[in-house]
Amino acid sequence: MHVVREPGILYFGTPVVLISTTNEDGSYNLAPMSSAFWLGWRCLLGLAGISKTTENIRRTRECVLNLPSVELVAAVNLLARTTGSNPVPEGKLRRGYRFERDKSAISGLTPVPSQTVSPPRVLECPVQLEARIEAIHGIAEDDESQRGGRYCIEARIQRVHLEESILMPGEADRVDPDKWRPLVMSFQHFYGLGPQVHDSTLAKIPESLYRGPDIERARNIAPTLGAAIGMSGALNSRR
Repeated sequence: MHVVREPGILYFGTPVVLISTTNEDGSYNLAPMSSAFWLGWRCLLGLAGISKTTENIRRTRECVLNLPSVELVAAVNLLARTTGSNPVPEGKLRRGYRFERDKSAISGLTPVPSQTVSPPRVLECPVQLEARIEAIHGIAEDDESQRGGRYCIEARIQRVHLEESILMPGEADRVDPDKWRPLVMSFQHFYGLGPQVHDSTLAKIPESLYRGPDIERARNIAPTLGAAIGMSGALNSRR
């Protein structure tokens, strides 16, 4: 029997993403989130307006989306309730957040240079997606009390880095879902994927038929000098 209830959140389960962004001083921020989904080579991110990540994205229009596997859950958990904002926003203070300048140091994760954007990738994450921001949409703009509190951010992927161990044998560009085990958050708790439960009719469609124009656009983007300079500044700020 179904009943009508009012849960405080409706997070029914999505992959965790570690978002790398560049701060005003050239250092970088690393923040976990789980409100993300993909359409082709575009990703939609749901982020709070008071987030340092949102602030950086609005200013620089770029980021890296690092997807951790279940093996990285302890490192991800160390980033929980930390923020790159100083002072810590009141809303985050009430939830027990603290300011941390060097997220890599407290998590033990390793920054490595990106090819097309300034923020670094996370070496340990099997999936690393360099992205440019194409649009930022306000959420709940119809409600004055919520306006400006949350944003839906459209990121266009322009470089995909995949750990070889998760690729499908004999397929250069396909991830093997039996090998890729993303870290998933469901109602604030961490989970992983289990084994396949049933054959999929959609899986019979060749993946090549989904290739869109963003892939060709990304292929023509050369590594930038700015990306290398940005990474150097980020590393220097940690010394």
